[in-house]
Amino acid sequence: MEFKYTSRSERDTLELAENLESEKFPNMVICLEGELGSGKTIFVKGFANALGIEENVTSPTFNLIKEYPNGELPLYHMDVYRLEGACENVGFDEYFNKGGVTIIEWSDLICNCLPENRLDIKFKVIDENTRVLVFEPHGKEYEDLCQSVL
Repeated sequence: MEFKYTSRSERDTLELAENLESEKFPNMVICLEGELGSGKTIFVKGFANALGIEENVTSPTFNLIKEYPNGELPLYHMDVYRLEGACENVGFDEYFNKGGVTIIEWSDLICNCLPENRLDIKFKVIDENTRVLVFEPHGKEYEDLCQSVL
C-alpha cells in the first residue's frame, strides 16, 4: 500500500512532518530517500520542531548520527550518505530500540540494516518548489499512521 502527498513548498513539507509527529510512538523509524535538495532535511526539521527540539537541526552528513534528547521523545537523526563498508558494524539496531524516533536520510543505501517495521518516504522532485512524497508503510502501526495523517 502506498500513499502520496504533493508538497508545493518547504512550508508544506514542514507541516506534513509536524502532522506525522503528532502520531509518533516510541521506536518509530522513518526512512527518507531522494536526491540532494529534495527536502529530506526540511522534513526532519519540521518533525524535530514539533517534538519541541529547540536546537538547530542540520544534516549529520559527516557525523552519521546526531542525537537530540531534549524533545517529547529523543530524536536520532541519521545520514548514511557517506557510510562506507558494512552497516551491520555501526549498531543502528541499538537506536531503533532506544524508545525514541529514528529518522534516516539516504536509507536506501542501508536496506539490509533497516527494521522490518518502518515508514519509507521517497521524495521526488517535480520542479523548484514541488515534491511528491510517496509513503510506503511497513507494519500495521505505520499503515494506521498514514491513514490518519494523509
